[in-house]
Amino acid sequence: MSERSALERRIRVWLVLFTVCLALSGLTAFPLVSELHWANSLMANDWLRRVGAGLDQADADYPFLLYGTDWLAFAHLVIAVFFYGVHRDPVRNIWIVEAGMIACAGVIPLALICGPIRGIPFGWSLIDMSFGVFGVIPLLVLRRMIKRLEAMPTS
Repeated sequence: MSERSALERRIRVWLVLFTVCLALSGLTAFPLVSELHWANSLMANDWLRRVGAGLDQADADYPFLLYGTDWLAFAHLVIAVFFYGVHRDPVRNIWIVEAGMIACAGVIPLALICGPIRGIPFGWSLIDMSFGVFGVIPLLVLRRMIKRLEAMPTS
């Protein structure tokens, strides 16, 4: 196996890792009510109990509010599809990786601004911010490898 094909393979492995994690994080937004029931059965946490009660009430009285989280889940899946472009041509579509890095960076100000406005405890905002911090790591690795691939001779 040539150095170029080995690098292309590593790029695809990191890409699959990131895309699967992105899709899974989105899929978890669909069953929020049952997930909170499950989480509350595993641990006693005042905030989780409050969120579960809020979701139960919204589900019972205003189920259309949960439609917003369905769109959140859908957005994750759509964004994951864009990364197929990186699979097809990493060098030409590096912009998708860079856009993902910008999105990861955007998680932090969103959590810092909207968290307090919505009454989210700071510790939970830190958990939300960790998605951006940990999400950017495979994208940084991907970008570095794609830049190496771009610098390699094609034959």
